[in-house]
Amino acid sequence: MKKGIYISTIEPYSGKSLVSLGILRMMLSKSSKVGYYRPVINKNDELEEDNHIKTAIHFFKLDTTYKDCYSYTQSEIIELISEGKEGEIIQTIINHYKRLEKNYDYILVEGSDFSSQASIAELDINALIAKNLNLPVMVVASGRDKSVKDLINGMQIAHQSYATKEVDVIGLIANKVNKEELESIREELKDSIPSETLIDVIPKIDFLANPTLKEVVQQLNADVLFGEQFLDNTVSSFSTGAMQLRNYLTRIDNNSLVITPGDRADIILGALQAHASKNYPNISGIVLTGGLIPEDAILRLIEGLQSSIPIISVKEGTFKTSNNVGAIQSEVDYKHEKKILLSLDTFDTYVNSEELSKRLASYSSDKLTPNMFQYNLLQRTRQERKHIVLPEGSDSRILKATRRLQILDIVDLTLLGDEGDIKRKANQIGVQIDWDKIQIIDPENTDLEDQFTETLYQARKHKGLTETTARDLAKDVSYFGTLMIHNGLADGMVSGAVHTTMHTIKPSLQLIKTKPGVSVVSSVFFMCLSDRVTVMGDCAVNPNPNAEQLAEIAISSAKSAHAFGIQPRVAMLSYSSGASGKGEDVEMVRKATQLVKERDGSLKIEGPIQYDAAVDMSVAKNKLPDSEVAGKANVFIFPDLNTGNNTYKAVQRETGALAIGPMLQGLNKPVNDLSRGCTVDDVFNTILLTAIQAQDE
Repeated sequence: MKKGIYISTIEPYSGKSLVSLGILRMMLSKSSKVGYYRPVINKNDELEEDNHIKTAIHFFKLDTTYKDCYSYTQSEIIELISEGKEGEIIQTIINHYKRLEKNYDYILVEGSDFSSQASIAELDINALIAKNLNLPVMVVASGRDKSVKDLINGMQIAHQSYATKEVDVIGLIANKVNKEELESIREELKDSIPSETLIDVIPKIDFLANPTLKEVVQQLNADVLFGEQFLDNTVSSFSTGAMQLRNYLTRIDNNSLVITPGDRADIILGALQAHASKNYPNISGIVLTGGLIPEDAILRLIEGLQSSIPIISVKEGTFKTSNNVGAIQSEVDYKHEKKILLSLDTFDTYVNSEELSKRLASYSSDKLTPNMFQYNLLQRTRQERKHIVLPEGSDSRILKATRRLQILDIVDLTLLGDEGDIKRKANQIGVQIDWDKIQIIDPENTDLEDQFTETLYQARKHKGLTETTARDLAKDVSYFGTLMIHNGLADGMVSGAVHTTMHTIKPSLQLIKTKPGVSVVSSVFFMCLSDRVTVMGDCAVNPNPNAEQLAEIAISSAKSAHAFGIQPRVAMLSYSSGASGKGEDVEMVRKATQLVKERDGSLKIEGPIQYDAAVDMSVAKNKLPDSEVAGKANVFIFPDLNTGNNTYKAVQRETGALAIGPMLQGLNKPVNDLSRGCTVDDVFNTILLTAIQAQDE
């Protein structure tokens, strides 16, 4: 099984690079096939490539390319969101991740950097990505410049936020905390966070937390005058040398950076002597401001001192340079091996990688988001190419869906109708179709007329059908499409954009018939809500099923859910929950539930149960506290068509959910009925469902 983890943070400069490096090495200890992916990078115009990606690839010699490791820059994301294209973003990220998943045993996904102030929107984006990739999250937070209370509160809020969005948090890491507070922070987090969540605390490591002179040079675009070999010196603080030397010397701190105008020879030489003296702290370097360079005599003096202090020069003035230095944040550079090795050592020392590895290896989730569901539909359709017939060939929605499917090149299609009418309609609505790759058959004028007439006549003559009537019926598009399936010329049919449900499925009942052991044809809708996919049945076919039929509908619906990646938890809906209700309707649902349990003892099912108890855990705990379905049902079986049809439409309209279906179940070959109010997306998705059903026949 492929394994992945999503590393996220709640603020800028949390030190999650340390965590990512540690987990990458942990993964590489399990397999050589490890991938690294950043959905969104904070690309800097001054840098050609993202440093996180370069570090992962170069240090660990990962078998990947730079372009394979990200999908978007932050500016691209901002633009797409402003255009309302969040769905496109998520689908692209899913597609990218799934491509990587085919090649690697483990994948580390690193979230965005929070390039400015901590943002709730950015937290939501990371949660949305992690959820759609179905990955557990490791949340990293920084304790730098925070009280213990603020750190704990921030991590609690982050954990709750992810949990509310139904994202699994595998662990929390408090980074950059004071060493004397390690245990107290660990204990407080364990007391306030669910026990199954891993808790690790990492102290602040000065060499990792503080920038090096090399980073200062890069960020300030400085020139190095002396000491280029000592640019690994770290900067713990900085001070401005603008006063007389006797006063400035008292302000020098250990490993501080001296910032002074380039013409202040007294400060420069005094700082160098202080560094050499046992009576003063070491300094990490000197920044000369204003583009001023000391006189030749001073330069010769400095050169002769053989100091281990880098001296660099910038064009900006002292005040601006001081502000710029104060804004520099350290990061692990891909060329800075010492920082990388120290990061790995720190991870090994303070993170329980063995337990994390076990949790990751055993992690599984049955969550399925709408975007992932639709991605799976496309991938399942590609597995085995099928031929679908569309009886309503001149309908604009059918033609637009045909164009989309032709671009993807995943199914073969036949359109029924007059060829001239179909092509004129396509031109009229501006749909460009490669007609050489689409079959068009006119049932009124085809070489198949005699064959189909005979087939229909032989199948229905015992019911009094005459050969003349059979010839007329064979020209009807619904009968013709069904006859194509019956004669092996197509694998499935999608209709109903123009015709009624009965017009669509009646030929199927007469010719294709039901599967062995199935007495009732029913339907389900896949309801793609904002954060999950549920199954609703029967919402389109059976007006008033009895207990036996309702039980069969439940079993068929559970099988349909499982076939499309949803582990079924079935709720047999009624106006009463458990044993409390009385009445004929409740008893019918109770009997149907019992019949299901007798026929399939492994199926998770609850009934009778009210809708709120089926979906709301707080209600479920009160009404059915011992149920393994209540509060988390994902397959809903309605007692009658009136309830089912109205409920699915109410959910669709009030929540904006995408309703895929209805998908008919129980037939020997797949035939699916569209609503006359269907959209192009409905047609497209129903064709995918039909093709997948055909693969399973």
